[in-house]
Amino acid sequence: MEKEVQQQTGEKLMIVLMFTLIISAMSGLMFNIVLPDISEEFNLSISQVSWFSSAYALIYAIGTVTYGKLADSYKLKSLLTFGLILFAIGSLVGLVSQTFWLALIGRCLQAMGAAVIPATAMLIPVRYIAQEQRGSALGMAAVGLAIGSALGPVISALIVGVAHWRWLFCIPLLILITLPFYRKYLKDEKREVYRKFDWIGGGLLAVAVGLFLLGVTNGTWWFVIGGLLSLVFFITRIRTVADPFVQPKLFENKEYILVLMLAFLINGIGFSLYFLSPLLLSQVHQLTSSWIGFAMVPAAVASAILGKKGGKLADLKGNSHLFFVASGALLTCFVLLSTFTGSSPFFIALFLIFGNVGQSFMLIAMANSISRTLPKDQVGVGMGFFSMMNFIAGGIATGVYSSVVDIGSEVHWNPLNINQNGFIYSNIFFVLAALHVGILLVYYFQYGRAKRKSIQLEG
Repeated sequence: MEKEVQQQTGEKLMIVLMFTLIISAMSGLMFNIVLPDISEEFNLSISQVSWFSSAYALIYAIGTVTYGKLADSYKLKSLLTFGLILFAIGSLVGLVSQTFWLALIGRCLQAMGAAVIPATAMLIPVRYIAQEQRGSALGMAAVGLAIGSALGPVISALIVGVAHWRWLFCIPLLILITLPFYRKYLKDEKREVYRKFDWIGGGLLAVAVGLFLLGVTNGTWWFVIGGLLSLVFFITRIRTVADPFVQPKLFENKEYILVLMLAFLINGIGFSLYFLSPLLLSQVHQLTSSWIGFAMVPAAVASAILGKKGGKLADLKGNSHLFFVASGALLTCFVLLSTFTGSSPFFIALFLIFGNVGQSFMLIAMANSISRTLPKDQVGVGMGFFSMMNFIAGGIATGVYSSVVDIGSEVHWNPLNINQNGFIYSNIFFVLAALHVGILLVYYFQYGRAKRKSIQLEG
């Protein structure tokens, strides 16, 4: 009877969690299509307003691991209450803001609160769902993210079509609806182990990433050097304390480090689809924010529909097969975007379908690969660090792309590009295609050949 009650509670929690993930995913993407509007209103460069995305990604990245570690010592109910209320406070600050910096503060507060959601998405299935049903539960979480990603641009386009972009801060307030349900269904867990949290280690990592991101965004080498020094202090810290922010033995796994580096590069490259596409449609095709949102909908819908099929493909034919399929889709997207930068927005929307589906498949392949490189006692922290690195990659990529766009270009590197509009975007996508070819070759020689050799030996 008790087991049946817990199962019913778990099912209710997953429904609430799915709605939470929808709102969270929408909040993360909604502001991308209004960056040109924010830039024009406050007379700022694209690299400056890109902090709406990069600061959110940076804080979200550090916060994801922080909340995960705090959940070992504090009740998940308490952490969720704190995080969701902070998320709502940040939304209110952004809604009433009249300056760029106050709006940015609201965005940062949103990220500090919303970072509790990934930890929740990982812990609720583990603590409340039976192991034999955990796959379906995680599938519901994936559906929530996919729906949120698909709805984000649409809702954003509808709102900015009739109101000021600040009203985008209203949507995240809907997340408060979930709080009473979490308070009701989450148990008062009795934590048996209260570990000392390494705030210094977490702070050093945050400073390292923040300074490096500042250096990349502003082209200031002193910030980059400061970031590297902070990283050295962070490494020293985790090697000298009993319970560090990240266990150093995690980084002694060479295969894990290799896949983590590849995933970091792949996510940084893939973030161009979400950050550069709205800018391309705005600056080259002169689309309004509302039409930009609609142009990005087909790609998001395709990712939502085909996301689960990517997971099944990995189970049937392996991660390497899915990786090569994803690489083919991404290369197709980047080559088409680079070659036909100035073509109709209709074709740009079609090209983005290849990119978004390819990136979705790539994340599945990378996550599966990383999870299999780790022993059971390191899977949790290893996957947590993987998620954090993904967000950091997005933040750094935002700084790089915005700085390059601000510089501009009067020459084109893709000889097939016959359109004079948007040389800088053509060049960026051309370089990204070349980088993906390099990553594909590294992956093939490291994993593809090894797999073929093992098959031959078994034969």
